[in-house]
Amino acid sequence: MKIYNAMTRRKEEFIPIEGKNVRMYACGITVYDLCHIGHARQAIVYAMIADYLRYRGYNVKYVRNYTDVDDKIIQRANMLGKNAIDFSEEQIKETEIDMTGLHVTDADIYTKASEYIGKIIDFVSELIKKGYAYPTEKGDVYYAVRKFPQYGKLSHRKVDELLNGVRVEIEEGKKDPIDFALWKSAKPGEISWDSPWGKGRPGWHIECSAMALDTLGETIDIHGGGRDLLFPHHENEIAQSEALTGKKFANFWTYCGLIKINGEKMSKSLGNSLTIRDALKRYNYEVIKYVMFSKHYASDVDILDSDYQIAESHLYYFYTTIQAMLDFINSYGGNESEEGLADDISGKIVSDFIEVMDDDFNTSAALANLYSIFKYANASMKGAKKSNRKATANTMAKILEELHKAYTVLGLFEQDPETFVVELKKKYLKKIEVDEDYINEQIKKRAEAKKLKNFELADSIRDILNDKGIILNDSREGTTWDVKALYKIGG
Repeated sequence: MKIYNAMTRRKEEFIPIEGKNVRMYACGITVYDLCHIGHARQAIVYAMIADYLRYRGYNVKYVRNYTDVDDKIIQRANMLGKNAIDFSEEQIKETEIDMTGLHVTDADIYTKASEYIGKIIDFVSELIKKGYAYPTEKGDVYYAVRKFPQYGKLSHRKVDELLNGVRVEIEEGKKDPIDFALWKSAKPGEISWDSPWGKGRPGWHIECSAMALDTLGETIDIHGGGRDLLFPHHENEIAQSEALTGKKFANFWTYCGLIKINGEKMSKSLGNSLTIRDALKRYNYEVIKYVMFSKHYASDVDILDSDYQIAESHLYYFYTTIQAMLDFINSYGGNESEEGLADDISGKIVSDFIEVMDDDFNTSAALANLYSIFKYANASMKGAKKSNRKATANTMAKILEELHKAYTVLGLFEQDPETFVVELKKKYLKKIEVDEDYINEQIKKRAEAKKLKNFELADSIRDILNDKGIILNDSREGTTWDVKALYKIGG
């Protein structure tokens, strides 16, 4: 297995520190508002990484944090007349609702900054003793960046270069513009805790170092987060953690790419900050996951409205095929353990999945493999003859078994196929403002017209429905209908 390491800027073979045990930390959410689709991507990605590592036989200890003490949280809580920690707790519950709706696998441990105040104070005190940090008369404590010679090794820039284009806050008692706060003295109206330097609260960067050290130890296997955290957040984590322990903080640094919406950075002022709550009202959770997995996790992506519609059409194709496979299996007594067709598809689904996923969790390649699988399944059922229907049914059963073994790792194909297809059809009928009863009525009229050899009327009915976005499919069993926008786009 190879993982891209941002520290070395190359893919490296993944070898855990301790046998098959993997310690992974991913920076979580600052809970001052409802989560947006960018938070969804990051949560989905790191849950996928943890799930896949377990699938490959590793024992994973996955930690995510909640930043529940922060400027934005304090401002929002004050505006609402609430205690900051109480407000954070409310927002964490809202976040948990969203993650449950996305069917994201829980982390093994969730940490909160407010529960680590004592350990953070001890951490900062030790950095002061070691000469890496200094308190000010005002009660702030800063990390002295130039005391750590390796500062900048993650972002691959020198300290002075890091100042270019970066907004630097000039604070009283700060010795160097590049120094960052480990402890912030209390301001009026802010939540605070007692410390050796007076009342205050932790700086943002120290939280994750303290929580990772406490839950995972001095060196962890994988550290991750959104790409926007690489500098300064993760650079600062490295500096303070390695200054404290004298050991490497993390072996692999992984980053989830950032999201744009329809070509623009997500922003409330632009009205394009799609919350997870709103996304789940519009789209099935597997559709959202499919969109996220259709791009490599490390790539920055521009998500268009059409991406969700394309994902819906692909999943519609897959689920209609799964339903057809189940019907075929039931009709001809298919069994995955019995002899099937001689093919080069059914026996390679899991191995092909592992091959691409072992290459830096390449979910986009894993999804691309699905098209040939379902195309083969449809062609096999359509071309089945009386002499090989049982063998075909056995192969269909084997394919479904193999798909389940592999793709449930990505949280796909978990739902009842008939329900998924019916619900998606209803959604699109509503969108094109066509009633199902009307469609069935027109199909009945068309059948009567054909019986009377009034083919002109029959063709006219087909054309009218087609113009409305409905496709008719004639077969020996009768006529069925599909929504044009969904019909076999995946095939």
